[in-house]
Amino acid sequence: MSDSEDDNIPRLSLHILAALQEFYAEQKQCTDPCEEEKYNIGIIDENWQLSQFWYSHETALRLVQETIAATGEGGRIACVSVPSVYQKLRALHRQDFSVYIFEYYRFAMYGEELILYDYNHPLDLPEKIAAHSFYIVVADPPYLSEECLKKTSETIQYLTQGKVLLCTGATMEDQAAQLLGGKMCNFIPKHTRNLANEFRCYVNYDSGLNSES
Repeated sequence: MSDSEDDNIPRLSLHILAALQEFYAEQKQCTDPCEEEKYNIGIIDENWQLSQFWYSHETALRLVQETIAATGEGGRIACVSVPSVYQKLRALHRQDFSVYIFEYYRFAMYGEELILYDYNHPLDLPEKIAAHSFYIVVADPPYLSEECLKKTSETIQYLTQGKVLLCTGATMEDQAAQLLGGKMCNFIPKHTRNLANEFRCYVNYDSGLNSES
């Protein structure tokens, strides 16, 4: 997306956004399972202009299982541009982990767990997000370009204590290795819609994703 296109996207004022985040945070305190269902990622449409595509249920679940196995009990998890994984983590492990989602303002429903994020400004993060404060970072850069991956990698390197689970195109294999030490896994992620580009997972640690396809 060009700078001119980005400028045309409507943005919320910080005041309105803060109010939205406070409202949704309060709403998420409900205990009725039927009420909780409305916070599913499915109520937020995919946005092709923002290059936001949802994983299939099976892929999101498998990535969550891998993230939990790699994190260990009580670890902090950062989800960078992967709302499908964040939502599934919250649905299955709400009380078990500290999880933040780094995303666009359209995910304000996630309240204070949303960290407003623009990959064009990879280190423009709030003070509460300390360097190397997440045990693992799960990321899916929005665009299949070396520039996007390079900038997103700056964010990942700032956030992680070491472990990285990256999902991006198969064409980015060399860059994933150079920037993050990521090695392509056997596991192949799927989306709810068929995308033209082949997607793969990359990790920089010993992973169960290497034993499956």
